[in-house]
Amino acid sequence: MTQKKNLIIVGNGMVGHYCAEQLVMHGLHEQYDVHIFGEERHQAYDRVHLTEYMTGQDALALRLHQEDFHDAHGITLHLNDRVTHINRDEKIIVTESMQLPYSTLILATGALPFVPPVPGNTGTAGLVYRTLEDLDLIRDSASNVQHGTVIGGGLLGLEAANALKVLGLNVSVIQLASHLMPAQLDEEGGRALKHRIEALGIDVRVQHQTQEIVAGTTHRHKLIFADNTSLETDLVVFSAGIKPQDNLARTCGLAIGQRGGIVIDNHCRTSDPDIFAVGECALWEGKIFGLVAPGYTMARVVSALLAGDTEAAFTGADMSTKLKLQGVDVGSVGDAHGLEPGSTSYRFIGEADGSYRRLVLSADGKRITGAVLVGDNSYYDTIFQYVQNRIAPPADPATLILPRGEGAALLGADALPETATICSCHNVTKGAISAAVGQGCTDLSALKNETKAGTGCGGCAALLKNVFETELSARGITVDRSLCEHFSYTRQELYSLVRVHGIRSFEELMAQYGNGGLGCDICKPVVGSVLASAWNKPITDPLYIPLQDTNDTFMGNMQKNGTYSVVPRIAGGEITPDKLIILGQVAKKYNLYTKITGGQRVDLFGAQLHQLPAIWAELLDAGFETGHAYGKSTRTVKSCVGSTWCRYGVQDSVGKALDLENRYKGLRSPHKLKFAVSGCTRECAEAQSKDVGIIATENGWNFFVCGNGGMRPRHAELFATDLDSETLVKYIDRFLMFYIRTADKLQRTSVWREGLEGGLEYLKDVIIHDSLGICEELEQQMQHVVDTYHCEWKDALTDQEKLKRFRTFVNDSRPDPNIRTVPERDQVKPADNQPEQSLTAGPAEWTDLCAREDLVARSGVVALYNDIQVALFYLPDAYGEGQVFAVDNHDPFSHANVLGRGLMGDLNGEPVVASPLYKQHFRLTDGACLEDVTKSIRAWDARIHHGRVEIRALSTAGAVPTETLMA
Repeated sequence: MTQKKNLIIVGNGMVGHYCAEQLVMHGLHEQYDVHIFGEERHQAYDRVHLTEYMTGQDALALRLHQEDFHDAHGITLHLNDRVTHINRDEKIIVTESMQLPYSTLILATGALPFVPPVPGNTGTAGLVYRTLEDLDLIRDSASNVQHGTVIGGGLLGLEAANALKVLGLNVSVIQLASHLMPAQLDEEGGRALKHRIEALGIDVRVQHQTQEIVAGTTHRHKLIFADNTSLETDLVVFSAGIKPQDNLARTCGLAIGQRGGIVIDNHCRTSDPDIFAVGECALWEGKIFGLVAPGYTMARVVSALLAGDTEAAFTGADMSTKLKLQGVDVGSVGDAHGLEPGSTSYRFIGEADGSYRRLVLSADGKRITGAVLVGDNSYYDTIFQYVQNRIAPPADPATLILPRGEGAALLGADALPETATICSCHNVTKGAISAAVGQGCTDLSALKNETKAGTGCGGCAALLKNVFETELSARGITVDRSLCEHFSYTRQELYSLVRVHGIRSFEELMAQYGNGGLGCDICKPVVGSVLASAWNKPITDPLYIPLQDTNDTFMGNMQKNGTYSVVPRIAGGEITPDKLIILGQVAKKYNLYTKITGGQRVDLFGAQLHQLPAIWAELLDAGFETGHAYGKSTRTVKSCVGSTWCRYGVQDSVGKALDLENRYKGLRSPHKLKFAVSGCTRECAEAQSKDVGIIATENGWNFFVCGNGGMRPRHAELFATDLDSETLVKYIDRFLMFYIRTADKLQRTSVWREGLEGGLEYLKDVIIHDSLGICEELEQQMQHVVDTYHCEWKDALTDQEKLKRFRTFVNDSRPDPNIRTVPERDQVKPADNQPEQSLTAGPAEWTDLCAREDLVARSGVVALYNDIQVALFYLPDAYGEGQVFAVDNHDPFSHANVLGRGLMGDLNGEPVVASPLYKQHFRLTDGACLEDVTKSIRAWDARIHHGRVEIRALSTAGAVPTETLMA
């Protein structure tokens, strides 16, 4: 067999990794031995969302690929191994650990931060913002200090400023140019952005040149400016641009640009035909492209050329950008500066809110050539398509930037040509989306997997959805927005039906507006949540138990081994020493793992089902109450110590947090809700990453909305400033109730806000100006919730019927014998060998398990049979004993004994149970898994005979209908 030649990629950043993906797509990993060398110890990660790492995101969550990507495709990844030399004569690369020959070499070495030669720019006065290690160093340097400064007011500089703010520092931004983001924005746009950034409590100084950094008197360092003014600070982050990382190319004799960068042609070839360069290290026609999308385009060109496509070429890249800086929308499209000769412009300036929009037209007025947007990017997608596809502007081009509702011109997806680029990161056109839909992609997630559209920076999400749904409609395919097969309504529509018609139960809703059946693990929790939001009845009511996921059913978060966590409320993070002692005593008594949560509470892990009532009885006796950590509801209100203790605090943030948490505790919503209250603009409570964020000012409270600290964090937006306490609560009441009314299922406030037509200004009109005339009603609804609050655990502990649910086995008092404690962090884990997995045949004759009274209607319980755990699901009827199904309790995916606590329902008319851990569905008649034909669980014949539940081995003919035998 002929030995394959080596193809080597130097650089394991976003572009280097994408290049490897493109090689795999073309099958080149089967023609070459592909090697990737990266200087960092980390696998390729998403630098676009690097700031999320500073807000607490794990580095693994930023990884760009599945863990087995390289092994699955025979690619060798060399991490923490720097390439030091290229021997072009012998075609060998030299690294710190080896030498390796190459046939083809791709340089994706990226760029380095440019640090101006300012005297004193060392140590904590010479930090940069480029890698995970850089962010670690910034975090360490920010410990126990007060002030941070960023030199550079471009895109990355403002990201760095936000990172310092997240760390709780007062922040200054120093900009040499006359305005912020000069590469993307014109001067007017830069001024509008400055106004908005300063409103967030960040000091911005433009036209300031730093000449020297010396030792400070009140802080670590002092910046001396050219105008003889100065600024004291504790750390300095330079973000003054980038310089191509071209040293490797320079030392081996490749052509380098006068100001740096590896010279490439239209095929991305360097001056050596066997060496290519892509990304920020590459210089094409005198230009360095500092965005990820052009680098991806170069990677596609190189991979296509190597695969035999001689027509593939790089012909430049669009530098349009849409982003959110510290919660402020900023957009730049095409020729944003109007540099094309004869250009004319329309401008919209909103002085009241600091918004700015500029539309640039060609000299003849027949083309839209660019735009600048500050404050509202909802205009971006439409303008981008006009520019990219040279679509003739409307009769009055100004309508493209006018406020919505004033004649604004929107461009429908059907008006876009097939060549319109929808996803710039992956170069996906409308035609490609149309082709994918034509080939059977009728699900948005399937479309993303097929085309990669929307999987890059995510900026095209709204347009992608619009185009996708338009393509479906054009083919006569109904865009089904039904909640599930049982309800042909959205979550919002069901909420309205429940409220308007006074519906109080799932059965009533199904009878009037459903499609029949038992319901499923989608509609049951949604309806349960809607009923709780509308009427605030206890979720422990027997009427609602069959609707709840396991977390709400047992009022604790199920962990991966089937145990639960216990999280009592600690409002505002304030707790007495006596209560801390009680938590420690309970944890020690029940052998629970303890952890302080990000919401300033104490989490107790490892409680088994039967232990929960006893644990909560002790906690309630000590004055605790449920923390609703298990529900889609108000979770926590985080606070700093505020003016009570902190020398910087200007308001009592703890007191305000206590007021808010005690007001909104128990409120059920489409998704979990998190609040925070900071006592000053240093923002130690991280209020701007919360659904509701409150920051104290000298004059009252600033109110932020729709933040999100999850997988894709979103900064909250400033909604109102300097509010008194009464107005603040009134606005929060309205905001939360409007969200509950109009959000989709499991939709966070951040996602809901992104989809609001009219954006933040529309939301302000509704909440502040009562444009829909519903504010009084919203306030009354919230007051009803406040007035009818109940501790759900207290309800359960005072009702013996409800306590019957908290049994591991209905016919045996033992705990789960397959749960054991292991030393590692005192976690509770399933045992390695579990009897319920035994293939021993079940009883040939009917065997008694328990009484019918031990069953729970339309839900599950667990019984023991010879140490085998059997999950029993019960459907009562009006005339006989009802119907019971029996399957093994063991979940083959999680290897935990949990199926008896899953949601019972039906899919396509067949009874199923959804695993409470990972939501796979198992058919109750034969145990088959609907998602994976290779997995199944054992099913049993089951019946109710003379009031007793009996099982026997399932006949080979399949499931036998349960007999209904009267006593």
